[in-house]
Amino acid sequence: MPVGRNVLVIEDNPGLVANLFGYLEPRAFVLDVALDGEAGLDLALRESYDAIVLDWMLPGMDGPAVVRKLRDAGSTVPVLMLTARYELDDKISGFHAGADDYLTKPFALAELEVRLESLIARSHGRRQILQVGDLQFNVATREAQRAGVKLQLYTAITNLLQALLKASPAVVQRGALESAIWGDSVPDRDLLRAHMYELRKRVDGPFPVKLIRTVTKLGYRIATPLDLDP
Repeated sequence: MPVGRNVLVIEDNPGLVANLFGYLEPRAFVLDVALDGEAGLDLALRESYDAIVLDWMLPGMDGPAVVRKLRDAGSTVPVLMLTARYELDDKISGFHAGADDYLTKPFALAELEVRLESLIARSHGRRQILQVGDLQFNVATREAQRAGVKLQLYTAITNLLQALLKASPAVVQRGALESAIWGDSVPDRDLLRAHMYELRKRVDGPFPVKLIRTVTKLGYRIATPLDLDP
């Protein structure tokens, strides 16, 4: 299992919990869940986690109270707070309680994943680098370079590149790549092909060795020739 992917989810909505498990576990996250604040606080203090996803409104003890008690106990685990509250004062109070980041419902699962990875990378005090051949991607800064040349990428193709590199050399199905860009709101038109064209142009276009490959009827993968089956 990759380092930095043990996450505690403290959330009382079973549907949202199921969505988080369904999205994050295939991406190599290992999740525990608590359905109320007191149970979540107990787990967070007993076990070691790389990050916590914490709902604001919880039975028994709300999210801000949970994170305050965590910080009072000396825990520095990164906390991403989920809430339906939109007011700036509410966000500020969440940060004052000790939360590290804030995501307002409804949200795209792909954005939650990116925020989690950024929090974890910062908390571990290191740069997380994904690499295939001479292509490198920094998870924390979301910057890519190939053969020492910085690649100019916009958000959608950055998300595609990260998903492909994380799975390399395995094939990533079209549905997973669409989720990496649009979350649960995939457009009717086939825009994935257009974004893949742009990603190929920037990652492979100027270089003799091509890394991005189409796998007919399945999806795409990124790999060096040596990674591929004979």
